[in-house]
Order: sequence, then C-alpha cells, then structure tokens
Amino acid sequence: MNKKLLFSALFLCTSTILFAQDRKVIDNIIKEVNENSQLEKLAHELLDVVGPRLVGSPQMKQANDWAVKKYSDWGISAKNEKWGEWAGWERGVTHIDLISPRVRTLEGTQLAWSPSTNGKNINAEAVILPQITDSVSFQKWLPNVKGKIVLISMNQLSGRPEKNWEEFATKDLFEKFKKEKADATKAWAAGLAKTGYTNKTLPAALENAGAVAVIINNWSQGFGVDKIFGANTTKVPTLDLSVEDYGLVYRLALNGNKPMLKIESESKKLGVVPTFNTIAELKGKQKPNEYVMLSAHFDSWDGASGATDNGSGTILMMEAMRILKKFYPNPKRTILVGHWGSEEQGLNGSRAFVEDHPEIVNNLQALFNQDNGTGRVVNIGGQGFAKSKDYITRWLAAVPDTIKNQIKTSFPGTPGAGGSDFASFVAAGALGYSLSSTSWDYGTYTWHTNRDSYDKLVFDEIRSNVILAAIMVYMACEDPEKTSNEKATDLPVNERTGKPATWPVQTKSNRKGGM
Repeated sequence: MNKKLLFSALFLCTSTILFAQDRKVIDNIIKEVNENSQLEKLAHELLDVVGPRLVGSPQMKQANDWAVKKYSDWGISAKNEKWGEWAGWERGVTHIDLISPRVRTLEGTQLAWSPSTNGKNINAEAVILPQITDSVSFQKWLPNVKGKIVLISMNQLSGRPEKNWEEFATKDLFEKFKKEKADATKAWAAGLAKTGYTNKTLPAALENAGAVAVIINNWSQGFGVDKIFGANTTKVPTLDLSVEDYGLVYRLALNGNKPMLKIESESKKLGVVPTFNTIAELKGKQKPNEYVMLSAHFDSWDGASGATDNGSGTILMMEAMRILKKFYPNPKRTILVGHWGSEEQGLNGSRAFVEDHPEIVNNLQALFNQDNGTGRVVNIGGQGFAKSKDYITRWLAAVPDTIKNQIKTSFPGTPGAGGSDFASFVAAGALGYSLSSTSWDYGTYTWHTNRDSYDKLVFDEIRSNVILAAIMVYMACEDPEKTSNEKATDLPVNERTGKPATWPVQTKSNRKGGM
C-alpha cells in the first residue's frame, strides 16, 4: 500500500478512536455541569465570606489560601507563587453623616488606600470648588479650604441613567438633556483645567492646603452605582458619595446652606506585603512540557465584593479544573490555571508570570481567559495569530450547538485586544485568547462599582461558560497538532485611528506598588 494512503488510513482510524473517547469525556463534562455544579458554593465562599480582593490586602492573601485549599480538596496540585510586593492596606468601616442643616446618614465609602481618621470623627463644613478664571485666582482661593471638606466632582444634572431618559422622555426632551449634560461636562472640565490641576493632582493640593477630607462622586451612569478606585491623598481621607447624596451636599453648599458633615473612616496601613498568583496544575502524561492554560484575574477593587470583576471568571476556571480533574485526570498535555494578582493595576501578576516562566510561555498550546462579567461567551478572536482559525474552529466543533452557535469568531483578530491578562501572553508571542461575554450592563452597573456583589451573578450563563472552557481545554490538550504562533500579516484596521492594528509591546510588570 502507498505509504501516504497508509498514513491517512491510520490517522482516520486514530481519529475515530479519539472521537469515541472525546464524546465520552465531553458528555461527562456537560452532565457534571448541569447536575452537580459547585458554582454557587464557590461564589458564596469567595464573594460573601472572603469578600473583595484588593492587591496588598489581607483578603487577597486569604483568597489565595482559600483557592489552594479548594484545589487540594479536589486532588489538584496548587500553590501560591510570589510575584512581587505591594503597600498593604485593610479597609475598615466608613460612616458619613449630614448633621446640619438637617440630619441624614449618607451613602458613601472611602476609596482604596485612603488614609483613616485615626479613630476620631471629622466634623467640618463641606465646600465646593468655585468658578475661577485662572490658576492664579485658584491659588488665592486655596487657603479657604483649611479645616473644610472639599467636594471636587461635577454635580450631575440628573441621577437617572441615560437609558431612563431615552425610554421615557420625548425625543426632543432627550436630545435637550443630552446637550445640557454634554455642555455641563465640558464646562466642568474647562473649570478644572483652569485650576492648574487634574482629578489626580487636585486632592494632594487640597490636603496640603489644610482640607480635612476630599469627597468625590464617581457615578457610573447607573442607578445608585459608583465606580470605586484608589485615593490620591496621603494624609486625609478621600471618600465617594452616591450620586443622590453628593448632589444633596453639593446643592446645600452651592446655595449657602453651609452643610456640616461628620465622617468616621477606618483603615490600616500594613507596610510592605508579599503578593501572589495562585497556580494549579494537572500534569500531562504524554507531553508534559506542552501547556494549555485557564486564566482569570483574582484581585478586585473593594467597593463591593468583585463578583463580575472577576469573581465570575475565577469560579468559572476553578469549576472547569474541578471537572477536568474528575473526568480527564491524565491529560495529554499539562493543564495549568492562573489566578492572577493585581490585574487592576496593570496586569502585574500575569506579566510577572510571563517574565518568570519562559518555558511555559514558549510551549503554550493555548490560554483561555475570561474577565468581563457574568454573561455567556459570545466572542472569540484569533488575537492576530495567522493559524488561530484552524485550531479554534476545530476545538469549537466539539462544543454543544446551543453554546457555540451564540459565539461570533473573528480571524485573525486584533492582537491583545481587550486589555486583560491574556494580553500579557499575546505580547510575548503566546496564544492567549479572550472568552468575551455578553454585557448584562457590565460597563455601567458592576464594573469597578459598589454594586458588584454575589446577587449580580447569572449562574446559568456561567455554567455555559464552564462547559465551553472545559471542552476547549480538553480539545486543545488532545489535539494531535502543536499550535502555531505565527503572526498574521493581514491585521484589521483600527476603527479609531484608521491604521492597521499593531502588535502589543511586552511591558514589564510593576512588582512593587503603592509605596
């Protein structure tokens, strides 16, 4: 027999045998997800018990240790791997009250890394930035903040989200509102620029001038939702008030009612602390030095519990690993999962892993990352790799139609698009893919906000993602071919610049932060 024909026959025979094996493993994955899901339990333990996971906080280390224990309970090897150091900080309680001209408890919290009130209450008048003509007049006004609480954000024209206006207002009224909002935003930005400072530098100038606290409103344009980031003060607390209560205090100050606030804001500085990635492994039996990875960042901002950013991606990857261990305990290639630290400050944990583990990065069959909310996966792009279409399409073929038919693929795709931890690998020339999900108002309602809690998770959507991720990992492990990281020459045009997309530059991780 012709050798070429013989090889084809043997390959067809092998493929038939593998298909029967594939079908059994895949059916078991689907059955386990649908009948024995652990997602709700994992979410409760991580989000309700451990809570938010700010880099450098005790809760972040508690989460690392919790994950290692979980993997150990499932018979999966796991470890915490140090990648750097950070300024340690622990949140305490925050109380903000209006005490004059009337009494009201206000909804708000201190920002991450904000200084505390050192066990004392601040009792002071709240003032707003004046209308000024230039930086000279602002410097003349600046001494007036001594002993005062200063509100430095624009007061919103409406506390209703724009969707509300679009749905209920007349077309003319909606257009009028949008114009007034745009004009007010532009005027506020121009006024801030005239001070000679920015949103980031102004707080320090105010505390140096004697302000006793700084208050902002980071409204996300959603009902009662504020985005919670880090403080830019080092001596006095920075706090965020809800859009409703910020507007109340702002109007009182604007109209000469001299609002008095009482603030108690507790937190602890913990010095320099080590920071970790949590890595779990199922060792490959045939090709142990080739790798397939699951990926999700573990850290969060701490205004809420970080449910959709990125507790949802975390429990997805943990559940996929649990199921793979149960039904695919002896993978062909080594399966790793990376739970990354400090994604929120610039992909630091995953970048450090890429720097520290070239032996993995250079032999990566594929990495699948999920980090944009609780929704079902609807987009997978080729990240600019020329042959990604061949592999992704082949692996997706094993996924149930109800899941894969909702997924839009784009090849070769844009390298590193999306800005989460997969980009750390793509920048190093490794095949990292983003499992991008449908919104569920992620951008306005949960992303970095004080409402990103357990109750925002849609577990049936996450279950579909577990099936997808586990099957994709299985198929990538079993694929007889080694993937190629060849870069495409026909990258798409960047819609904003009109120029072809470019490959991301590999940026070093920041291994010491907040100090």
